[in-house]
Amino acid sequence: MSRVLIIESSARQQDSVSRQLTQTFISQWKAAHPADQITVRDVAVNPVPHLDINLLGGWMKPAEQRSASEQASLDRSNELTEELLAADVLVMAAPMYNFAIPSTLKAWLDHVLRAGVTFKYTETGPQGLLSGKRAFVLTARGGVYAGGPADHQEPYLRQVMGFIGIHDVTFIHAEGMNLGGDFQEKGLNLANARLAQVA
Repeated sequence: MSRVLIIESSARQQDSVSRQLTQTFISQWKAAHPADQITVRDVAVNPVPHLDINLLGGWMKPAEQRSASEQASLDRSNELTEELLAADVLVMAAPMYNFAIPSTLKAWLDHVLRAGVTFKYTETGPQGLLSGKRAFVLTARGGVYAGGPADHQEPYLRQVMGFIGIHDVTFIHAEGMNLGGDFQEKGLNLANARLAQVA
């Protein structure tokens, strides 16, 4: 049995393409891996606070010196990090907002990229500690950006995943969602065809 952790980040609900992709992923994954455990964390519905002085204090101060706010921030970060550590497969669903990922997803990443926990510094540079995991990134984009200079989603997330040791990362882009007609249909069809191969 594998554990699958899904991170939803779209501000939209009913009309969200990235959420549609997530539901397709879940149904296909369950059909192929019925024993697997799937956990969904929705950082749009239940946002994670942005990195702040309380979280930094929680990370850096000894237990006896932490304030109640710092301890609460550390507890939240620990919960999110332990959830990631326990997962065999990570799925991030992300619409493209202003050429990049939603700030809610960035806030989640800021809680789980932790020195000594998900990566460590060595004499030869940083080393990821989450090797052996797989990741899938499901994106929805208004235009067509894959491989172009305006795509700040895929390069950033590849770097972040590699930094913590996850190098097996598959991106599935639904592009052209705001271009209408054939563009939208083609973009969804391509994304769904790639999803069918994943499970």
